[in-house]
Amino acid sequence: MRFRRSPLPVRAALTFLGAGMLLACGLATPANAEPQPLYYVSLGDSLATGYQPGTGDTTDGYPDQLLPSLAQRTPGLELVKFGCRGETSKTFVQGGKCSYEKGSQLKQAVEFLREHRGQVRYVTLDIGGNDINQCVKGSSIGYQCVVDNVGVVAGNLWKIITEIKKAGGTGVSYTGMNYYNPILASWLSGESGRRTARLSSHLVSSANGLESTLYLLAGYRVADVAKAFSSTDFENRTSLPVIGSVPVGVARICQWTYMCERRDIHPNAEGHRRIAEVFAATIR
Repeated sequence: MRFRRSPLPVRAALTFLGAGMLLACGLATPANAEPQPLYYVSLGDSLATGYQPGTGDTTDGYPDQLLPSLAQRTPGLELVKFGCRGETSKTFVQGGKCSYEKGSQLKQAVEFLREHRGQVRYVTLDIGGNDINQCVKGSSIGYQCVVDNVGVVAGNLWKIITEIKKAGGTGVSYTGMNYYNPILASWLSGESGRRTARLSSHLVSSANGLESTLYLLAGYRVADVAKAFSSTDFENRTSLPVIGSVPVGVARICQWTYMCERRDIHPNAEGHRRIAEVFAATIR
């Protein structure tokens, strides 16, 4: 009787060989390539650069203090800062304040977002504060200047936030902030200063309301920094060393900015930490 060899071992061998070849090919695919970095993009004025009087731009700003919190959610996250000290909404769009290869902070940011689409996870923005600060001279406020500049901010801000979002696309968390009110420090200069502080509260609140509305309409979230700084609170009071009892909103400006110490509007490191906390609680 003739012995007939079964074809099963051959088939098994071929199957095993094919699997080995597929495995080898899999090991050589881009799956082992270096993963692309992920980014948090910070845009804005001197708050975004972490400016400190007498020191200049630092790593104490809210973007740097916010990064560790965001990196816990997105491991390997890198911070890219485009901020410009003294930037207004107009120079953000047109350029002229800081040097950018593309001519303006907006154009530079748009190019980066387009080139790294899918890699950017977070965008934060603060802009418009310097437009309003131009209207403040000492303890006096140019009311018509405020009205005019708020209109300018509205037009520029809408262009900024819509172009940024268009360039970044979906899958990005976009967050803008409103502003604390440094003019509250005028409370310490007597009765006229107190009137200025109260009036400034209404003006800054109106400007913040307009900015917040535009952010929300464009699909951004709003970091309510004004609320964290108690910028409209004149009812509750607290005590400051040497100065004594003052409204909580005034106290926050003295504690978290350089206004009462140096007549400088910028937040100190603690102020930046507070702003970073608001962003962290707001960002998805």
